[in-house]
Amino acid sequence: MKKHIHVVGAVIVEENKILCAQRGPDKSLPLMWEFPGGKIEEGETPQEALFREINEEMHCKVEIGKQIEHTVYEYDFGIVHLTTYFCKLVEGSPVLTEHVSIKWLSTNKLTKLNWAPADIPAIKKLSSTSL
Repeated sequence: MKKHIHVVGAVIVEENKILCAQRGPDKSLPLMWEFPGGKIEEGETPQEALFREINEEMHCKVEIGKQIEHTVYEYDFGIVHLTTYFCKLVEGSPVLTEHVSIKWLSTNKLTKLNWAPADIPAIKKLSSTSL
């Protein structure tokens, strides 16, 4: 039986651009692009998990807005339940600790990157959105 993994992703918007983060070569889904975030720990709300993950991963603080998408995607390592939220930076700037690269892209350029499959429904929704 596959493991169910509940994760959250931050769609951080600044000056009409969205933060895209590239996974490291040693991680699952090596060098694919994703929205930064991570696993929801027991007892956390999705928003609490997202705030904590962005603080830990990127050393900055975000304000979490409305939900964009909820996707369930079956990978070989488990079934990922990804919920993405609009976020805005309220303190600090993203620092690379977990990722090898970040880019700020406008919504019409998002599809040019090689995204992790679970992120694609949110990308499709964002591509047709004006920020």
